[in-house]
Amino acid sequence: MTTVFVELDNTKLELLHPLGENSPIANFLQKNKSGGIHHVCLETDNINTAVQSLRDSHIRLLNEEPKIGAHGKPVVFLHPKDMNGVLLELEQV
Repeated sequence: MTTVFVELDNTKLELLHPLGENSPIANFLQKNKSGGIHHVCLETDNINTAVQSLRDSHIRLLNEEPKIGAHGKPVVFLHPKDMNGVLLELEQV
């Protein structure tokens, strides 16, 4: 995907464009013809502690271990079904 970042004082917007028909972003756009919010990202000081707390609370992770995200920092995604239908990303500060 192509990613464009818009940074404001206390907010970062990430604009995404799929590069292929089978990408998760393309799938999202097929289901949401007008676009919309794909996910929300929250920052955490310690992603490993956050992951353990989520596991202890039986929150499902889409990636079991942190991976490097678009900003070059470790991230994990939480299952939308456990987050009231919202795809949530946690990013290490």
